Amino acid sequence: MPHEEIARVFGARAERAAVYHDLLAGAGVERGLIGPREVPRLWDRHLLNCAYLGEVIEQGSSVIDIGSGAGLPGIPLALARPDVQVRLVEPLERRYSFLREAVVELGLRDQVAVARGRAEDVRGEFSASVVTARAVAPLATLYGWALPLVVTGGHLIAIKGRSASDEIAAAAATLEHMGIVETPEVLRVGPDEESGTTVVRVARGHGPLRSATAPATQKRRAPRNRRR
Repeated sequence: MPHEEIARVFGARAERAAVYHDLLAGAGVERGLIGPREVPRLWDRHLLNCAYLGEVIEQGSSVIDIGSGAGLPGIPLALARPDVQVRLVEPLERRYSFLREAVVELGLRDQVAVARGRAEDVRGEFSASVVTARAVAPLATLYGWALPLVVTGGHLIAIKGRSASDEIAAAAATLEHMGIVETPEVLRVGPDEESGTTVVRVARGHGPLRSATAPATQKRRAPRNRRR
C-alpha cells in the first residue's frame, strides 16, 4: 500500500494508524480477532477500507460502531476523522478487552469509548447521528439492530459487498415495516473503483420508528364443546 495514500487518509495520525496495524497483526492474530492470512492486506482491506467511511460522515458527528470486533470500522474512522466521537459496541469479552487496550495504546480515550454488549443491549442507553457496521448481519436483520440507535435525521452506514443492491431489495419489506420511507443509497467511497469501499447508507428520517418485526398476535382459542 503506497505511503502516500496512508498519509492522505490518516494525515497527522498516520503513525497511530501504523501502531494499530501492528496491534492487529500481533495481538489481534494471537487472540483470534484477525486471521493470519489477513495480515499482508491489513492496510488496504481493513484500515483504509474502513477509514474511507469518513467521506460520507458529516463534520462533528457522533458514531456508534456495533459489533465492532477488532475495532473495524470504528477505530480507523476515528483515526482518520479526529472531529467525530466514536463508541465501539462489542459483546464478546476478549474483543472488548482488546478494544479497551487499543484505545489506550492509540491515545484515543478522549475520542473513543468502548461498551460491552449487543446493539439491543444498549438501546435506550446510547444513540448517535451515525451507526456503522461491518460484516455484522444481513440488512434485513441489521435494520432492526441498528436503526433504533440512530437519532432522528441520522444515518445507518453499513459496509457491504458488490451485491449491496440485491440485499437492499431483499430487506425492503423490513424497512417499510419500520416506517422508513426513503430508499437506501449504495455509495462507493475511496480513491477509485478498484480500491474503494461499497457502503449502504440508510436515512433514519424524522418520523416514528416501528419495530422491525410485527408483534406476535395471540390466536383466539376456539370454544370447547361442552358435554350436556
